[in-house]
Amino acid sequence: QVQLVESGGGSVQTGDSLKLSCAASGPSNMVIVMGWFRQAPGKEREFVAGRRWFGSSTWYADSVRGRFTIPSDGNRNTVFLEMNSLKPEDTAVYYCAAGPKRDSPVRAEDYVYWGQGTQVTVSS
Repeated sequence: QVQLVESGGGSVQTGDSLKLSCAASGPSNMVIVMGWFRQAPGKEREFVAGRRWFGSSTWYADSVRGRFTIPSDGNRNTVFLEMNSLKPEDTAVYYCAAGPKRDSPVRAEDYVYWGQGTQVTVSS
């Protein structure tokens, strides 16, 4: 059973940056992609970004493309989300996820394992 724990959230102002971290334990062959989702109060969980565990393929939601990045880091047990030029619309609980879908993993159903989330609040 893969376990995911997010950290790095906080309260910032418009234009600031944050870097979220997702620590994974219990690696599995079922984990092909790592992704980030977010959910604001009263809204459905939405896809933010994803990256293959091996390789360089990435996917980004239109709302964050050019501002958010899942960087390539040496630690295979950790996935990051770099968030720049933050806007109030980015305020949400951010969730790390892992799943077996190789291509276009942009649906919540594409992921099997989930973290508990970390709060990101952006004030204007």
